[in-house]
Amino acid sequence: MLRIDPFLVKLLVVVLLASVLPARGGGADLLGWLTTFAIALLFFMHGARLSREAIVSGMTHWRLHVVIFGMTFLLFPLLGVLGAPLTSAYLTPELQSGLLFLCCLPATVQSAIAFTSMARGNVPAAVCSASASSLLGVFVTPALVGLLLLDSGSQGEGFHYDTIGKIMLQLLLPFVAGHLSRPWTGAWMARRNASLKQLDQGTILLVVYTAFSAAVIDGLWARTPLEALVAVVIISVVLLALVMGIGMGLGRLMGFSLEDRITLLFCGSKKSLATGIPMANILFASHAVGSIVLPLMVFHQIQLIVCAVIAGAYARRPQLRP
Repeated sequence: MLRIDPFLVKLLVVVLLASVLPARGGGADLLGWLTTFAIALLFFMHGARLSREAIVSGMTHWRLHVVIFGMTFLLFPLLGVLGAPLTSAYLTPELQSGLLFLCCLPATVQSAIAFTSMARGNVPAAVCSASASSLLGVFVTPALVGLLLLDSGSQGEGFHYDTIGKIMLQLLLPFVAGHLSRPWTGAWMARRNASLKQLDQGTILLVVYTAFSAAVIDGLWARTPLEALVAVVIISVVLLALVMGIGMGLGRLMGFSLEDRITLLFCGSKKSLATGIPMANILFASHAVGSIVLPLMVFHQIQLIVCAVIAGAYARRPQLRP
């Protein structure tokens, strides 16, 4: 029986709250400053948690990592661009930009590793790949977003190409500082992992509320028809199915073991909500962020449901004795 993700419920509540009681005036300005600080703190903690040993442990399987990174940063964007002529007929310009933004994001870390472990895949490789994807995304995602949105004529939806340097300052600098602080902060954070997870989620909820407040004031729901939201759900399902199918085919073609194909499936098909929402807050104008992150929020929940079912099926396979 599938369990509804509690964090998704919180996200929906925050979106509803922002729709009914959006932040305005001085309150919105204060939330903007608080959001900037919270995002920097979030990436500081990500850097402090990233173990160099975890990266080294999976680095030797370079063929698997190349395929995973190719799916994350090449296959997804390629499908987004090729499908744009079709999807743009059903989506508003803001949602279309959000779909392209989704395709440019790095993979998740926690859930990709958790599903790989649950399905008895190659966990060390998953740790290495997911962690490296998160780090690469700080550099690759802004460049891809600028390239795809400029080429698709979506620059008017709020993307500012000159903010790529800004994301390096707000995300990369805290990330590097956090990683360098590991000798002093790593053990402390490990003991408080549950509390810090709540802080992670709280930061994302704060960014979502701030973003949707600005979007609602700018008329988000008035210009987003119900048919477009339904289209986002259908497109997300098709996109995930295509990536998973292609990933499994590539895994067989490359001669990977079942454990490696499981890692490829869960690390190559995921997109990070935790990274995507703060990035959108920096890369796009405030009035556009709410629409931009809608496809990501929908895709995130769909990927959790689908991956939970698939991981459960793999977990039930007979376990060979050594």
